[in-house]
Amino acid sequence: MVAGCLKKDGKILVGQRPQTHTLGGLWEFPGGKIELGESPEFALARELQEELGIMAEVGELKIACTHSYGDVGIVILFYEILFWKGEPKAQHHTELEWILPSELPLRKIPDANRKNLDRIFSAFNLIK
Repeated sequence: MVAGCLKKDGKILVGQRPQTHTLGGLWEFPGGKIELGESPEFALARELQEELGIMAEVGELKIACTHSYGDVGIVILFYEILFWKGEPKAQHHTELEWILPSELPLRKIPDANRKNLDRIFSAFNLIK
């Protein structure tokens, strides 16, 4: 899995997962699955186009995290998004919000993100 951190005016972009999907209703960083034959950077750029309708330049890998949901293990690669063309629109998520980083721990977020919050804040120079 790949995820991107979009920052603007001291805020970060999060999206709410549709209720009908796995982890429905939780807030997450935009991103998704890597398809066969894709590089992680290409997959993230594709996912951001599909989910947000933007053309993004994916920056460097900031952190890699692992998590288990029952007997399913995942790896999440978090990238910085350097800049993008277009205004993010909720094309996959129920809702998008620009929030202060300090609001993130107060949201209902996936366990994979919650257990790595300190690393995420550090990697992206976010202020709690």
